Amino acid sequence: MSLDRCLPQFLLRENKRRETNHWIILAFFALCASILAITQGRLLVLGGVYTIAFLGVMSLFAVGNILLKIKRARLPRQIRAPWPTVLLALAATVAALIGNVLLSPQYVQVFLVYFAIAEGVVCLMLLRVRIPRLLLSISEVFLEGLHEANSRFSRRIRGDIQRINQQAVIFFTDGDSLPLLNEMALYVLQNAQNKWLRVVHCYTDNAAVPVDLGANVSIIDWIYPDLRIDLLLVQGEFCPSLIERLSQRLGIPKNYMFIGTPSDRFPHSLDSLGGVRLIM
Repeated sequence: MSLDRCLPQFLLRENKRRETNHWIILAFFALCASILAITQGRLLVLGGVYTIAFLGVMSLFAVGNILLKIKRARLPRQIRAPWPTVLLALAATVAALIGNVLLSPQYVQVFLVYFAIAEGVVCLMLLRVRIPRLLLSISEVFLEGLHEANSRFSRRIRGDIQRINQQAVIFFTDGDSLPLLNEMALYVLQNAQNKWLRVVHCYTDNAAVPVDLGANVSIIDWIYPDLRIDLLLVQGEFCPSLIERLSQRLGIPKNYMFIGTPSDRFPHSLDSLGGVRLIM
């Protein structure tokens, strides 16, 4: 979740000696210890809270599988669960979840407290551009008389906003489809806080580069002035090793890279791409 910028980035800092994410370990320990303290060490209550969380996650797995079947039925994957199995699993987990809630409502209270805290942290991270802008507007109103203080505060806020927006997003394309490029631009504008999109096309032969790719990228760049769009042509075959090299060369995490829905002839599994996202 920190890689997806849903949690603070300091959690990703590594211990130089052991190369472990010690802040994640310490935060998880503090979370578990606080739950143990709030439940006063009562194992039944503690188990009930974890049961509700576990069943909720299992239900979401079933919902995600259903969405994949509806939206991306042709997406290549090694294991396919039939509809009856998925629906039965969803019904079983939801029934178990409802049963645990009705059996012990006090478990739900503890769960909702932690869920609200976690949801609040995630919301703050997702709104980390809008909140500084709001603070900037407030400062311009209330600190108008204190020009120097307002200027320093404004520079700090604008710097934070610029730093967030400067993180680029990569979209791999094998063609010059204008609707697909437009869909990706809209996705970034609507779902990401980044304002920099790099369209990447991998080729092994110069003649294989789509003729209208450059022109179509320019059109999308002109349509959306709030979004910076670059075209990057990379000589080489699209594969996990090329993705790794691009990630290191450009300093862009692989979970900030996107591809369209691959066909059945796609030679690589999605798992082998190291976290590259799929545009649904």
